Amino acid sequence: MTPIPQPPELPSDLPPQVVAYIRILEATIAELTAQVTGLTTRVAELEARLNQNSTNSSKPPSSDAPHVKPAPPKPSSGKRRGGQPGHPKAERTLLPPDEIRTLKPATCRGCAHPLTGDDSNPAVHQVHEVPVVTPHVTEYRCHRLRCPHCGTTTVAAVPAEAATGYGPRAQAVAALLTGSCRLGKRGTSQLFADLFGLPLSPAMVCKLQHRTAEALKPVAEEALMYTCGQPANVDETSWKQGQKRAWLWVAVTTLVVAFLIRKTRGRSAFEDLRDGSTAVHTTDRYPVYTHLDKHKRQLCWAHLRRDFQAMIDRGGSGTAIGAALLACSDALFENWYRVRDGTLTRSTFRSVYIPALRRQVGEFLRTGAACGCAKTAATCGELLPVEASLWTFARVVGVEPTNNAAEREVRHAVCWRKTSFGTDSERGSRFVERILTVIASCRRQKRNVLAFLIDAVTAHRTGAKAPTLVPAQAQQQNVVNPLFANC
Repeated sequence: MTPIPQPPELPSDLPPQVVAYIRILEATIAELTAQVTGLTTRVAELEARLNQNSTNSSKPPSSDAPHVKPAPPKPSSGKRRGGQPGHPKAERTLLPPDEIRTLKPATCRGCAHPLTGDDSNPAVHQVHEVPVVTPHVTEYRCHRLRCPHCGTTTVAAVPAEAATGYGPRAQAVAALLTGSCRLGKRGTSQLFADLFGLPLSPAMVCKLQHRTAEALKPVAEEALMYTCGQPANVDETSWKQGQKRAWLWVAVTTLVVAFLIRKTRGRSAFEDLRDGSTAVHTTDRYPVYTHLDKHKRQLCWAHLRRDFQAMIDRGGSGTAIGAALLACSDALFENWYRVRDGTLTRSTFRSVYIPALRRQVGEFLRTGAACGCAKTAATCGELLPVEASLWTFARVVGVEPTNNAAEREVRHAVCWRKTSFGTDSERGSRFVERILTVIASCRRQKRNVLAFLIDAVTAHRTGAKAPTLVPAQAQQQNVVNPLFANC
């Protein structure tokens, strides 16, 4: 809608009423033009929001609509499906046998001649079976005895380790089923009855969870303290506590993972998680992390790739910038994978590839900040002040260019939240964050989660020292990884 230009001065012989009417029409046209421009911008913003999916935003793939175009299939390698020649052989693990049955052929399969003797190296075929599980019940008969001197009746006290009515293994299994297998209270109760023949009410499952949370308190506190001194991938996801919104925070290091649930997504919750740590943080661009030193922060390139794809999908003047930045990220990951598999040295990567990539990315960001697309310009303008945080992974050993480790660790918790709808109380949240800390850390260290839980519960009941998630090797290396010279 293009307004017709009018001369600033109308002919003097026009009646005043006509001049006034013309001026009103001009003002009306200008107002309508502004409204149309605003509506056009608003429609473009709504269309961009409607077209958001997991490839151009932080939305999870599970939220993609059916019409969203899937990622293009990878080109065929020309190889047959399945294991390739030279791949490590995978066989079933042989266990110590409880019973051995010797089998010998009676006759030759070729000529039926009788066979005798022994094979020095017989073929082994094992049959694995789950034993019938019956509950082991220890009955304490507490006698009441009356004193012949004063007549007072005294009852024998139950030992502290038996006061709960369930042994450490039963308590640990209940915690494992709810925390690791994501079973509900009723499901856990039913499984105990069907699998173990042990009656366990849903209410008792809750009580055992709370007792397990108390047993894991020193374990989780030590794990959290350790992660504060290490480079960590940090992320947060929504949670529910008592029908109110809360947030589950995670810090992921090489060996230990720490979870916290807080009612806020603000900086105070982040400080509870990292407690003033000066180590490198790998994060997304959520504003709560902006106070971090840009030289000790790594921005997630996986998030950036989705932002670059969004620039392309929006069209307009930002499309070329998004395509150029996406190509730079492709080159970055191609060479980084070579560093990880050993075909390219880190020193060559830092001295040859990173300077050129950094120069190109900086030029494209400056061009994008001045382009005509408002959202593309805003994204590029936001990245320019923290451009140094894009390359920290090249300087610091042990830091990855993405925050994928943290996102993988919260995935289990997200699935749990979707089926349990969060927690009802502070005590429930403490169980969730502590059991998740144990599960994730044990998995990273290839330790048996159930065995660890049994040790923790037993130590809590007997007053012994709790087991630790910080292995001896990590305790000796509990220092921040050294920083190399700037690129």
